[in-house]
Formats: sequence, structure tokens, C-alpha cells
Amino acid sequence: MSLNLDPINSLRMLGLWHILFAPFHISRWTTSIPVKVYEKGAEVVRMYKTMFGASGFRKGMDLYFQRHDGQAVTCEDFYAAMCDANNAHLPNFLQWYSQAGTPTVKVTSSYDEGSQAFSLKLSQEVPPTPGQPMKEPMFIPVAVGLVDSTGKDMPLTSIYSDGRVQTLSNDGHPIFTTVLQFKKNEEEFIFNNVPERPVPSLLRGYSAPIRLDSDLTESDLYFLLANDSDEFNRWEAGQILARKLMFSLVADFQQQKTLALNTKFVDGLRAILRSTSLDKEFIAKAITLPGQGEIMDMMSIADPDAVHAVRTFIKKELAFQLKDDLLAAVTSNRSSEAYAFNHDSVARRALKNTCLAYLASLNEPDVTELALNEYKCATNMTEQFAALAALSQNPGQVREDALLDFYNKWQQDYLVVSKWFALQATSDIPGNVANVQKLLAHPAFDMRNPNKVYSLIGGFCGSPVSFHAKDGSGYKFLGEVVLQLDKINPQVSLTVIAK
Repeated sequence: MSLNLDPINSLRMLGLWHILFAPFHISRWTTSIPVKVYEKGAEVVRMYKTMFGASGFRKGMDLYFQRHDGQAVTCEDFYAAMCDANNAHLPNFLQWYSQAGTPTVKVTSSYDEGSQAFSLKLSQEVPPTPGQPMKEPMFIPVAVGLVDSTGKDMPLTSIYSDGRVQTLSNDGHPIFTTVLQFKKNEEEFIFNNVPERPVPSLLRGYSAPIRLDSDLTESDLYFLLANDSDEFNRWEAGQILARKLMFSLVADFQQQKTLALNTKFVDGLRAILRSTSLDKEFIAKAITLPGQGEIMDMMSIADPDAVHAVRTFIKKELAFQLKDDLLAAVTSNRSSEAYAFNHDSVARRALKNTCLAYLASLNEPDVTELALNEYKCATNMTEQFAALAALSQNPGQVREDALLDFYNKWQQDYLVVSKWFALQATSDIPGNVANVQKLLAHPAFDMRNPNKVYSLIGGFCGSPVSFHAKDGSGYKFLGEVVLQLDKINPQVSLTVIAK
């Protein structure tokens, strides 16, 4: 989708970007925007749209420009415009701008069959941060739906909370998702006229940037994975199940037990892969495992080798058990048409490339031949690079030949060569430290070029296995590079370490 903005509106939007997101700025400027900071700003702005809807958000934007066009303004001004345009009051919402830390929201549920009432008890906690040991409760919009035993959304009629009953209506049409305004340390929301115990679908659409800790059981998660109408929660259910599976297998690996994959997890992914109603881009996301870095961040003591071994095992086992379905997905999503940048084409390529990466992990001759064919017949960069990435998973001559061929084709394109460096730097193949050391001497690499450094050295630091090699070779290599880099560009060397 392209945006056609005249110069005045472009300046307005640029100004709005900095007004809304700059309060989250920290001193980490390099050649790129401080991503984490601006992501939080974007999520905060998105909460306005969650609470007021698209039309309400537009009314707030219009009022904001009407009041403040050409002025120096604050986050409070934007907040006031949004609230005034929608005749609303959002207590505690400005805490998102002034209070550091990510809230954790705990949810427990209960059902009273006699009164047909379903209760959600919510509590929130914001961890202490430097300079802010005590935290005030945040205003958190929690989008909720209730799913019945057949997998259908239940119509929501009324909610009791804080001594008041709120009737839910939409011009006579049923409401299946509502946004709870959670603004105290603890609150209870009671849904009335619920004929059976439902499975709650919590935080639909990722309605707030929080950490959610609920009492959903493993069976509930598998049920949501198969049935939830909210694609974010369907994806999140799969991710939670995958994380639990990975943690369990990491413990088995550390105790030298035989690894085995939960058949329910395989069946869940098979059902998603075979679905003809789900968006293909969603399917690609839903069958992708959590990254190694994500799992290690959640461990009290990180074990890169164990996490890598487990993730590799799961990926190969899924590829083996789902091989026919993965092959069918690659074949059915292959296209010889000219490259097009639209949702259907992007989704098709995403699913095909994800399935190809799974298959290539098997390192079987027929799959290698398939990946080579996809590489040679690709009509666009996205698919050719994805096929190259699939082939690059396994060491050997096929990998080396494909990498050399790709470089020879694209060596005149600066950005593509940077991607080529990053692909090799982030590889988990054995002995990759030596490969990256050799790339330092490659004619296309320049230590004085920050983006080349970020691609190769920064990429290497993003490989948990190679960087955290048990023999210390990864740390030794980085130390030597940083000493060289510090003499050329101290700021870049600092950024590499920070990554």
C-alpha cells in the first residue's frame, strides 16, 4: 500500500511521529531509529484506536490537527484531543508516557452455572525500575471474547463491574468482543447471560502492550489454537504451547533423556497448515517456532546449546511428520507470474518460503533438489533469497555454490550484499566463527562502513550458538573485532556490543 501525502500533511505526520513517540527516546541513536522505543510509542497510540475504534480515532486526529496545526505540542495535547473528540475520560492513561516498565496482568476465571455468570478477576503489577520503585496502576484496555464448546464466539449482553451493569449493544447487532477498561490494581468483570462455561479469548488483537498471565489450561490453549476467531490469540496460543514444549524438552535434553514431540502439538499445526479458510500469511506465522533468543531470555540460566538442540529437533521432527503437507504447500503456492506487491502475493510467498525452510532442515536429497529448483526458478528477490536461506541451513558444497552464485548475481547491489553477509553471519552451522572471520577479508566488506559491520558482526552476535560457543571462540572473535573497530568508529563498536 502506498501513501500519497502532500508536503503539508507529510510534515504534519512527521511532527506527530516525534511528538507522540519522542517521549520514549533513550540515548541510543546510531544510523537507525531506536526501534524498541518507537515500538512502545506506536503501541500506546494504537490503544487509542482500540478504545475508540477507527472512526473515533479519526475524529481525535481531526480535532488534534484543528487545534494544534503548526504548534509545538505535547502528549497531553494529543490525549486531550482524543478524549474530547470522543467525550471520554481515560484515568491513568498518561501513566504510559511517564511510568517505565511493562505491566504484568494476571487473570483468573470462574463460572457460576446457576446464575449463568462468568467472572474474570484481573490484577496488575508494574515492576520497579531505576528511579521509580513504586508504581501506580495503569489504564489497560483488555479486549475479550468468550468461545463456546463448539468453537463459536458467544454474544455478549452485559457486564457487571465496579458496582455498575453495562449493557452491550451495537444497533441491534450481537457483540462478540468487548474492551474492558482495567484501571485499578485489582478488578472483577462479570459477564451475565452466559449459558455454558466458555473459554475466554483474552487480549484480542494484542489490545495492550502487556505481559499476560492467565489460568488457561493446556487444553484451553489447544482449543483456542483450533477455534479462536481472533487470529492474534490463535497465534499466541500456539506460541505459548510451543514455548512450554521447548522448555520441557530443554529440561529433558539437559537430563540426557530421549526427546519426543507431543502429538497434539503436531496435530494442531497440521490442522492449521491444511486450513483453506485461514489467511496464508497467518498460517506462515502460526507454524513458525519461537526463536532461540526468545526462549533464552525467559530462562533463569540460559543454555544456548540445549535451546538450539531442542529447536532443531522440533523443526526437523515437524518437517518429517508434516512432510507431505509442507510439500503440498510449496507446490500450491509456487507462481511463475510477475512479481506483485499485494497482500495475496505476499501471503503466498510467506507460506511457501516458511514451508521450504522446514523441509530443507531434513537435509534429504529430494528436498535439497527442490530448494535448488526454487532458487534457480525464482522470479523475484524474496523467493530467491528465501530459497538461499533454506539451502544455507546445511553445510556442504551445495550451500557454498549457492552463496557464491547469489553474490555473483547481486554484487553490485549494496543492500543485497549486506543481506548476504547477514545470512551467513547468523548461521548456526558448525564452525561458523571461522566462516565469519574469513568474510572480514571479503572484498565487499568494509570495516569503515557501519551497515556492513552491523550486517556481519551484529548478525554474528545474533546467533546464540556461534556467538555463545562453549570454547569461547565467539567471544574472542568479537573482542578482537571491537578493538579494531574502536580505532575506526567508537560509536559503531559500542552499538555492536549493545546488540
